[in-house]
Amino acid sequence: MLDLLLTGGTVIDGTGASRRIADVGVRDGRVVVVGATDEPATRTVDATGLVVAPGFVDIHTHYDAQLFWDPTASPSPLHGVTTAIGGNCGFSLAPAGAAHADYLMRMMARVEGMPLDALEAGLPWDWSSFGDWMGRLEGAIGINAGFLCGHSALRRVAMGDDAVGGRASESQRATMLAALHDALDAGAMGFSTSTAPTHNDGALQPVPSRAADREELVMLAGAVRSHPGTTLEVILAGCLSGFTDDEVDLMTAMSLAADRPLNWNVLGVSAMDPERHWRQLDASTRAAARGARVVALTLPHAMGIRLSFLGGAVFEGLPGWGATMALPVDERIAALSDPAVRVRLAAGAASEEAGVLRGLANWGNLRIDEVHTERLKVHEGRLAGEIAREEGRDPFDTLLDIVIADRLRTGLRPAFRDDPNAWPLKLEVWRDPRTIVGGSDAGAHLDQMCGAVYSTAMLAGVRDRGGITLEEAIQLLSDAPARFYGLRDRGRVAAGQRADLVVFDPDTVGPCAERTRTDLPGGASRLYAESTGVEQVYVNGTAVVEAGRITGATPGTLLRAGRDTESVTVGAA
Repeated sequence: MLDLLLTGGTVIDGTGASRRIADVGVRDGRVVVVGATDEPATRTVDATGLVVAPGFVDIHTHYDAQLFWDPTASPSPLHGVTTAIGGNCGFSLAPAGAAHADYLMRMMARVEGMPLDALEAGLPWDWSSFGDWMGRLEGAIGINAGFLCGHSALRRVAMGDDAVGGRASESQRATMLAALHDALDAGAMGFSTSTAPTHNDGALQPVPSRAADREELVMLAGAVRSHPGTTLEVILAGCLSGFTDDEVDLMTAMSLAADRPLNWNVLGVSAMDPERHWRQLDASTRAAARGARVVALTLPHAMGIRLSFLGGAVFEGLPGWGATMALPVDERIAALSDPAVRVRLAAGAASEEAGVLRGLANWGNLRIDEVHTERLKVHEGRLAGEIAREEGRDPFDTLLDIVIADRLRTGLRPAFRDDPNAWPLKLEVWRDPRTIVGGSDAGAHLDQMCGAVYSTAMLAGVRDRGGITLEEAIQLLSDAPARFYGLRDRGRVAAGQRADLVVFDPDTVGPCAERTRTDLPGGASRLYAESTGVEQVYVNGTAVVEAGRITGATPGTLLRAGRDTESVTVGAA
C-alpha cells in the first residue's frame, strides 16, 4: 500500500522534460510510481489543476541558528523549499562552542542581521565540535538541511581573540586544518569563507576570516578534496565591485586545490549596466581555462531591502550618522527630534562622502511600507514626499515625525520599479552554465528582508513575463542546485527519488508582502512573507505544508556529506 498518492496533477519532474498529467505514489519516504496506478494509498490527495514538482533546493541560507528554535525553517517551506544549505559566508556556529558563544553571537547579529536577543535566548551552546553541534539537529528538523563549516569559527577555535586581524602561525593553521577535517568527517558539506570588506563583527572589526592570507585560504580549501560530497563557497570584495586579477587567481587556486566547484554570492543583473554581469562571469571563464570551476549564485528577482531607524542598518553608514544610530532607543528618539540634529544628519546624507548611499537623501522617495501604531496606518503604502506635500512640510521632517511616533519601528522602502528591460538579461544569465539560481540569504538580515521568497517570486515572474518555460524554471530551482551540490536522490520527481515535492497552482503562485512578526526567542521580531498558490509541500513523503500552512512536522534529513551527497569535481558540468 502507498503512504501517499497525488492524483491527476501536472507533473513537471525537474529534468526540463515536458509536463504531463500523472499520479505520483509515495512509500517509505520515496517516490515509487509516476504514472497511472491502481495501488491503494493510506492518503490520497487530488492534485487536478495543480503542478507537482520536486521541492526547491536553496543552497545559500543562514538557518544555522533558527533551526534550534524553529525546526520548520519558516517561511521557506511556504515557498516550496524542501532542502537548504547553511554555514555560508564563513559563518557557522561550530566547531566553536560555549567559550566563543558571546563573540560568535555578536558577530552573527552584526554581519547577518540576526537579533542578539534571539540568539542569546534560543541557542544552548552545549556543543564542543561540529559533529556534536550537528547532533543537536538530527531528527528534529522540518526540511532537509546541510551545513558548511565556516572559516571564522575555525579561526576563533584556533586563535581565540587573535583571530581578528591576526596572522595565523603554523601551529594555529594546523589546529584549523584538523578542526576542519574533523567537521568534514562528521558530515559538513564543505568549507566557506569571506574576505568581503562589508563583513564586520559585533565590535565593527573585520570578521576573523578577513585576516587570512592566500596560503591559509588555499590550504583550507584543499582539505575538502579528501572528503566525498563536499564543496566550497566564498564571498570576496569583487562579488560586489568586480573581481581583481588576484581574486580570480585565488578562486581558481581554491577550486583546483579542492578539485571542487566554488560558488560565490551574489550576481546582480541590471539593465542600467547590462555588461556588468558578463564582466563578473568572465572570472568563471578564466578559471575554467586553468581547469577550475567557479560558479555565481544569482537571485531571480529584485531584492528590495527594507530600512528602519530601529535597526539602523544602512542608515548608520551615512556620514555623521553612526553615533546617533548607536544610541539607545529613547535617546535616539530624543536626538532625532532635535532640529539641529536633523540638519546635521541631512547634510551628512547629502554629502559627497555618502557615496552610493547618497540616494537616500531623497527622503521623499522613501515609501512607508509598514507601521505599528494604529493612527499611522493611513500612511502605509505612501511616499514620504506625497505626505509632505499635502502637509506643506519638508520630507525629512515629515518622515522622521512618522518614524518617531512609531517608536522607530516603521518599515521604509525606496520607491522602486522593477525594470522590465532587465528581464531578458536575467533569462540569459539563468541559462548560463556559469550560474546557479539562488542566493536567498534566508534566515539572515531579518529586519531588512525575507529572502525565502526567491522561489515563488521567480515562478510568478515566469508566469507574468514569459520568455522561459515553467519546466526550465523548475529545473533551475530544483535539479540544477541539487546536482551542483551532488545531492543524492533529490531534485527530481522520479521513481526511487526522495519524496520532496511541492504542489502549487501555477496561476496564483507568488510571494505575499513582507510583514513584521514578533515570534523569535527573547521577544525579537523579523520580516516574514507567506505565499499564495503553494498548496502542499512534502519532505521525505511527509506534509510540512498543508493548504498553504506549515504543519510543524519534522521529517527532514540532516544532510551529511558523503552519505547524502556525492562528489562533484571541477570537471563536472
